[in-house]
Amino acid sequence: MKRKFLVVAVGAFAGGLLPATPAFAQEVSEAATVQAALDNIWVFIAGILVFLMQAGFGLVEAGLTRAKNVANIMAKNMADMCVGAIAFWACGYGIAFGSDSKLMGTDAFFLSGFGDGSFDGLYSGYTPFFFQVVFAATAVTIASGAMAGRTKISGYLIFSAAMTAFIYPMVVHSFWGGGLLNDIGVGDALFSDFAGSTLVHSAGGWAALMGALFLGPRIGKYDQDGRPRAMPGHNIAFTVIGVFILWFGWFGFNAGSELAADNVVVRAAVTTLLAGAAGGITAAATMWMKGGFLDVAMTGNGILAGLVSITAGTGAMTPFGAVITGAIGGVIVVFSVLAIDRIGIDDPVGAVSVHGVVGVWGTLAIGLFSKFDDAFLGREDAGLFYGGGIDQLITQAIGVVIVAGWVIVTTGLLFGGLKAAGLLRVSAEDEMAGLDVSEHGAAGYGVDVVRQ
Repeated sequence: MKRKFLVVAVGAFAGGLLPATPAFAQEVSEAATVQAALDNIWVFIAGILVFLMQAGFGLVEAGLTRAKNVANIMAKNMADMCVGAIAFWACGYGIAFGSDSKLMGTDAFFLSGFGDGSFDGLYSGYTPFFFQVVFAATAVTIASGAMAGRTKISGYLIFSAAMTAFIYPMVVHSFWGGGLLNDIGVGDALFSDFAGSTLVHSAGGWAALMGALFLGPRIGKYDQDGRPRAMPGHNIAFTVIGVFILWFGWFGFNAGSELAADNVVVRAAVTTLLAGAAGGITAAATMWMKGGFLDVAMTGNGILAGLVSITAGTGAMTPFGAVITGAIGGVIVVFSVLAIDRIGIDDPVGAVSVHGVVGVWGTLAIGLFSKFDDAFLGREDAGLFYGGGIDQLITQAIGVVIVAGWVIVTTGLLFGGLKAAGLLRVSAEDEMAGLDVSEHGAAGYGVDVVRQ
């Protein structure tokens, strides 16, 4: 609301409706400076919350997989941040947000031109890089769980670098960075993905799908008739704690994507909270009706599905719309996990379903449940957000297909090359022994812990 007042005041000043006194000009300038500082500080704090999500992903993935691979899981999550940060700094950020080209950014490589990082306005200086680099790390780490228990660390490092340096940045530039697809739409509708149900989560989900396909299933996952066997994880406590860390970080992921400290931030936080809760309830209820018990792991995936569902529309939906969107996401993830398992794709943590499939649902939900209330938002640019109606639904679907096509083709070529070079899957002996020893030289647990 304050920013809206300032814009009106400045406009009135320019039009001669307010006296052009030095005191008034100084007041407006000081208020704008304070608001810019608050905006940058909030986006920085939100980035810290998203950074913490790496720990959440590590715990969820470790808990849902075998004890003999726990060090490998943690190593991949550390690598995603370490390798991802350097790759995004070197070229990913420039490709995503650099200027001078509709196809891809052509400057800002190695953060050239950023000077001392001082800011003179909203979301400037080093703030955008810090916030966007943790998004890039999130996109790549989604694939880690789907590839668990059988992937060479060398091949995974190459994938992590390529994803954050080129594949994901191209998606971002096309839709968020002023690229070719920035104004894609049907009728008056424009593609809308507030915090990345498709641009981040589905992108990571489709990479996870291709990784799982090229790797093939873990040894023992399917019987001779192709029926899936249960391969339960080793630590449900890790999984639940990881889910809560991710939920906590998601408040930065969604509310931080407003890129300003205004009243949309709390609206996004509320819709994020409600959608996650609704997804957990419906996933738990669905599994309870199917199996007669409350499945803790699936409930956790339901919470994550609710969060992924609302990520695209978090700034546009009412709380009621968020509950519906998250609840449907919780149901979808259950049937998606079971279906993907049955068709022979081994995804130990359900990453393809939680992020890929449910990410599609969340993006389409904008065309069904979004309701933009300019008066509530209290912002002069509320018209930049589009939602509701058949044109919007078609537009959302077009964006979903484009991102899926790009990521599936590029990661397919990448994983195909890694497989041909012998850099993708470990040997059967190493897989049976566990990747902690074969890939990292030491067990993740001491000898007194039962190994799976």
